[in-house]
Amino acid sequence: MVILMPALLAVMFLGMQAALTYHARTLAIAAAQEGARAACAENGTTSAAISTARQYVADTAGDALTSATVTGARTANTATVTVRGVALSVIPGWQPTITQSASMPVERITR
Repeated sequence: MVILMPALLAVMFLGMQAALTYHARTLAIAAAQEGARAACAENGTTSAAISTARQYVADTAGDALTSATVTGARTANTATVTVRGVALSVIPGWQPTITQSASMPVERITR
């Protein structure tokens, strides 16, 4: 019993940490997709993409994704947004870093 309880607690904490990391990853990819949608519009800009992604993180992430940074790039054909942050951790001394990117084709009128 003395050996079983610490092992059980370790498994429970690992399960909680996996769920928190997955949730932060989901928030980061959703923010990157929102930013990429803003940039891929015909008149979209990189600054609009970054602003949209930052606002999405601020509105939805709470403590699940902290220290979020957003970068973006837009070429003639592709808009890309990357969101990086730190997931909430229940394991002392460990801060999992999350990085997610989304790319979309830029809208343009063709003849």
